Amino acid sequence: MQLPLFPLNTVLFPGGVLPLRVFEARYMDMVRACMKDSAPFGVVLITKGSEVGRPAATEAVGTLAHIAAWDMPQLGLLHLRAIGGDRFRIAQTEVMADGLQVASIEPIAPDDDLPLQEQYLPCADLLRRVIADVGSQRAADDDEAGEPINAIPFEAPYRFESSVWVSNRLCEFMPIALRAKQKLMELPDAASRLELVQRFLRQHGVLK
Repeated sequence: MQLPLFPLNTVLFPGGVLPLRVFEARYMDMVRACMKDSAPFGVVLITKGSEVGRPAATEAVGTLAHIAAWDMPQLGLLHLRAIGGDRFRIAQTEVMADGLQVASIEPIAPDDDLPLQEQYLPCADLLRRVIADVGSQRAADDDEAGEPINAIPFEAPYRFESSVWVSNRLCEFMPIALRAKQKLMELPDAASRLELVQRFLRQHGVLK
């Protein structure tokens, strides 16, 4: 499978929400092509370089991004809301004439989505509080600005019974280095991810 890449200073987890501001010509063209064909692009974490300018070096594992909504508030600026899909591994990368990176990829099978075990229920309760707090703060910020209330950065339905969904959503908000988030995203099962997340939260006094 050939996939256009969007290297970013962020880690996209499956099911995660990614807001983007697109203004470079190569990515504007990429987004138009993706919307025309209802096709995803690939989000990969930058290891060397930057989001703009010359093509950046990236991690070998990334996540498909499906465009869910878009808006163009002004000419030359595109706002996107993308949702994370399955993960993939880059087999080979080619840089096009305009600087866009296109990769041959190998899909990574989704995690087995087992029901959340009882020992991890505190993680789900914490996530409920996080979602409620973020939603309240977003509503207050938008009301002060006199703008319509924006959707909070979580995609419904909220699956608090899902080990995959709970682990991925908590990983997105944990205050850890991007390389650490990348390693969590790459783990082959949600149980291992949840175990590490819960251990981190307990060590930092967030969970008892």
